Amino acid sequence: MILSATQSMLGLVSGALVGFSLGLVGGGGSILAVPLMVYVVGVGEPHIAIGSSAIAVAANAAINLSNHARGGTVIWSCALPFAVAGMAGALLGSILGKMLDGQKLLALFALVMLVIAMLMLKTRSRVGAGDVKMSRSNLPAITGLGLLTGTMSGFFGIGGGFLIVPALMLATGMPIMNAVSSSLVAVTAFGLTTAASYAWSGLVAWSLAGLFVLGGIAGGLFGTRAARYLAERRGALNTVFAAVIIAVALYMLARNLWPA
Repeated sequence: MILSATQSMLGLVSGALVGFSLGLVGGGGSILAVPLMVYVVGVGEPHIAIGSSAIAVAANAAINLSNHARGGTVIWSCALPFAVAGMAGALLGSILGKMLDGQKLLALFALVMLVIAMLMLKTRSRVGAGDVKMSRSNLPAITGLGLLTGTMSGFFGIGGGFLIVPALMLATGMPIMNAVSSSLVAVTAFGLTTAASYAWSGLVAWSLAGLFVLGGIAGGLFGTRAARYLAERRGALNTVFAAVIIAVALYMLARNLWPA
């Protein structure tokens, strides 16, 4: 895919928004990247947007993970088994996702996002326990939800942060700040697994993915700082998390119901 100067600039700006979202709420990478690539940059084929975004999101998630890890908020004992279980699901889900029409895939994804947003708003005042770790009692929930989330991540072609954060909170009872930080381990793993599947099928625009990564580096730094600020205010980060999901989901549904 050959990009014009305007498309390249829009790719950098869009990448910064993706990086900011990943740093802020540990998700929204592909949820934002896919519609930005399709509706703003002008990628005509949704499957190419999905494949390209998976690579960009995986790289940006890894960068943001290092930012959160330096702050000591990543719970590795829970994040690693969750990510490993999810990688198998992501591979299966990506194979199934490529069999479905691209526009229908985006519409179905938007509906899933709205359900997750409602669940996050319902539990926004929950504090959680910051000292959780993997144990014999929560391991089945961690790996089971990891497998399920990974499958959905691969199916929809997303890094999965908006699915992983609530799944980690449900499986372990950790606070949202720790879930946001820990989710980036799985977002990176899921994104790489999905990206490999799409790249194998030739559904990646490498130059555009690179621009998204460059823009995401700067955006991620600001997002991480904002997350730490909001985490100190009870329920604020959960509310922001849900609001972002609802806004993007409604936009995606509107574009599918009333295409330009």
